[in-house]
Amino acid sequence: MKARALLAEGTGTALLVFFGVGAATLSFGFDTAGASIAAGVVATALTFGLVLLGLVYAIGPVSGCHVNPAVTIGFLAARRISVIDAVGYWVAQIVGGIAGAAALYGIVRSSPLYHAATGLGANGFGVHSMIGIGAGAAFATEVILTGVFVFVILTVTRHAVNAAVAGLTIGLTLTLVHLVGIPVDGTSVNPARSLAAAVFAGGGALGQVWVFLVAPLVGGVLAAGLQMVLAPAPAAGEREAPVPAPREGEAAREQAPEPSSEIRP
Repeated sequence: MKARALLAEGTGTALLVFFGVGAATLSFGFDTAGASIAAGVVATALTFGLVLLGLVYAIGPVSGCHVNPAVTIGFLAARRISVIDAVGYWVAQIVGGIAGAAALYGIVRSSPLYHAATGLGANGFGVHSMIGIGAGAAFATEVILTGVFVFVILTVTRHAVNAAVAGLTIGLTLTLVHLVGIPVDGTSVNPARSLAAAVFAGGGALGQVWVFLVAPLVGGVLAAGLQMVLAPAPAAGEREAPVPAPREGEAAREQAPEPSSEIRP
């Protein structure tokens, strides 16, 4: 595995956490009066989607821009990445996520208005959920949201013709799942992002983080299975989009030199 691919995954995950979790922290992690929950949900969802959109185009050609262990396990289950590469990606993503959260925590903790219990966009259920859902509901939510997200990624990255629009599609899908998931459990769909936030939030967030590590991985595997059933890989040697053969005489014309416009004596 190339070191630059691991560096891209680590850096990408750090940026995703710094900006996405940063938006969540600015929206919900400070003791400010009159803050709008609806505005915070929308702002956080858009930030996660926009930063991932940019990362897809920036580091996608280097590493594929997984920046998420659930996406990597989806590619692994779909047999589109090796076990060794997947393990390397997971390590880089976790390290990058913690680095991004550390940088963010170092900035926001200096504010007297920062509230550690709700800061860093930590995921949670029960008293740590906006709507007070239980662990089972949080687990199911993460499986469904991650499944949708990973299924879209596996689908739009399968054909080269989709490369131009892949970033937009993936970014908008991440925005969508956050719009639904933030009021429920803070939206994980990314174990590296959840672990990074829980490490610095501590307390209940750290005790509940197992749901947000396991459920997204389950969702990623289920998404890979569904994608392989709905769009099975082509047989060996079979082209997905065959190029039409040239009609008789076209090949000869294509190879023939262009007539010269030079006037000879």
